Amino acid sequence: MKAVTRTELPGLPSPYRGKVRDVYDLGDDRLLIVATDRISAFDHVLGSPIPGKGVVLTQLSLFWFDFLKIPNHLLASRVDDYPAALAEFRDQLEGRSMLVKKARMVDVECVARGYISGSGWKDYQTDGAICGIPLPAGLRDSDPLPAPIFTPASKAQGGEHDENITFETVVQQVGRPLAERLRDLTLDIYRRASDYAKTRGIILADTKFEFGFVGNTLLLADEVLTPDSSRFWPASTYSPGRPQNSYDKQFVRDYLESIHWDKKAPAPPLPEEVCLRTLDKYREAFRLLTGRDVVIP
Repeated sequence: MKAVTRTELPGLPSPYRGKVRDVYDLGDDRLLIVATDRISAFDHVLGSPIPGKGVVLTQLSLFWFDFLKIPNHLLASRVDDYPAALAEFRDQLEGRSMLVKKARMVDVECVARGYISGSGWKDYQTDGAICGIPLPAGLRDSDPLPAPIFTPASKAQGGEHDENITFETVVQQVGRPLAERLRDLTLDIYRRASDYAKTRGIILADTKFEFGFVGNTLLLADEVLTPDSSRFWPASTYSPGRPQNSYDKQFVRDYLESIHWDKKAPAPPLPEEVCLRTLDKYREAFRLLTGRDVVIP
């Protein structure tokens, strides 16, 4: 399987290249978003891709857009439904791209947590709170929270590190009415997705969303509930008090910690077995959540 690490679409404007996605402005308030096989960790794009990963991310996002049935930015996901000029790039686009409405993005990472893990666990160990929300004493790594919480983060630019922020900071940035809408939407989507995931044997520990406006309508945008943006734990092996087995890129983070990388550029390559195991985890998350195997062109 050949990895797509960088798209080249001659005749189109040069894309914005994020850590994972290449984004082309097609005019007419439309964007073409292509999920490559690049993988990032600790705010760096790593030296090895995960072949097929971009297809899994795109297809799982499409599943959730359909499942959630809330306003979102999706216009089309099949090359046959794209502008005719894109047909010649089918080998780079099929299965891993979306034609979407161009939205004015809200510069806030909208994070929902139902369990304590990752940066939330680190913050809790420091001051007993996450994003200014005080939590009960005595919680362990991976414990369920009394109720899901909204723990926003700054939306970093240029590869900088996202920083956890308080709800009041979001209020200062976007105003209270929008801050409350973002919080309520984030928690509602999390609860619905978490309830569904449990029926499929998966614990959705936390996830992040992005929202944007088209006109006056607030839309769910970017990727949704993927292994890149969420922590998926197998319910069958869940045991609080320690890090969990997962169907997400925590496997890659754990490998990088094991080799004591200083988290500075250049990022190291990944061994082939780590790449293959990571793809297996992503594909298994897709299979469990959707009930079918992902088809990678």
